[in-house]
Amino acid sequence: MVSVQQWTGREASALRAALRMSTRAFAEHLGVALRTVAKWESLGTQTQPRPDTQAILDTALARADAAAQARFEALLFPERKSTRSADYETWTEDIERAVVCISRQNFPFASTLLNRWLTGHDPHALDDKGIYLYGRSLVLLGDLQRDQGAILGPLSASHSYLTARGMFTQLDIPRRVAQIELSLAVVQEMSGQLETSARRYEQLTTDERLGPRDRARARLWVGTALSKEGDNEYATDVMATATREFEELGEPEDWSVAHQKLALAHRGSGDLKQALHYIDIARTTGTVDSPMQRVRLDTAYGHILLSDAATRNDGLSVLDQAAQVARQYGLSHQLRSIEGIRKGQQQ
Repeated sequence: MVSVQQWTGREASALRAALRMSTRAFAEHLGVALRTVAKWESLGTQTQPRPDTQAILDTALARADAAAQARFEALLFPERKSTRSADYETWTEDIERAVVCISRQNFPFASTLLNRWLTGHDPHALDDKGIYLYGRSLVLLGDLQRDQGAILGPLSASHSYLTARGMFTQLDIPRRVAQIELSLAVVQEMSGQLETSARRYEQLTTDERLGPRDRARARLWVGTALSKEGDNEYATDVMATATREFEELGEPEDWSVAHQKLALAHRGSGDLKQALHYIDIARTTGTVDSPMQRVRLDTAYGHILLSDAATRNDGLSVLDQAAQVARQYGLSHQLRSIEGIRKGQQQ
């Protein structure tokens, strides 16, 4: 609800109009003289009600129904009118469409859907509902930027996530804040800050602000960061725990991804038999056939095949296919990972 710090005749007149009362009915509603209301109407901002009348106006506004409060705000702030009711519904629909586009790596259209709202509105001029939608849009923009490999700098996932975290902190929505902190830890891992990201993941595994699935994902990602650092034995133990949690929670896609991560950890420890076992489970049980997931699976599979001289050529072929899809969909971070694997085999 919009509030008034200092009532003048302008705000008082706007409240009368929002309540759809005549000057006489409004005077009776407030318990003030008719000439007082007439004075507010004629002098506007040049007159201020007495302190006791200010309190009466505060109470009248607070007791007004939602429709009257919306009309009052529209009269005082006409520039905000386009971001209410039906527009908020459309904004919500565009957010839902953007989620689908990002899952399919249709980044150009997702960017269009999000930026039509992010560039069209000043978050400081929005109410709580608008700020919430703005924050959600920023998180999705951060996801898009992260998937494209833009993780640091002013036009990056980090910047989008940090801005959104400030908004959800302002709105006092701890679950959203914690989810963003989990995404920021992913960005740290992607930028090479493996030890820092592993510590942050570890903290989030027991963070009550997160739901069980997000806590299990944090545990899985502890393992991925440790595996990249070479601590594969401990990483596989942590990942195995996360895998069991996904099974108990009934999350098949996360369960499949966990097997992919386990396969890479076993490859890192030199156990190619187990690596092939787990990657085969991941490749046959995945339920989401998105370009990103195909690239990740093929990259992991190719990496494992490259580790054995007998299957090296097959590994290079699989990596070539993954790189082709990564280029097609603008998956820059995945493409850099593939190139890094190739260079590592050449050394």
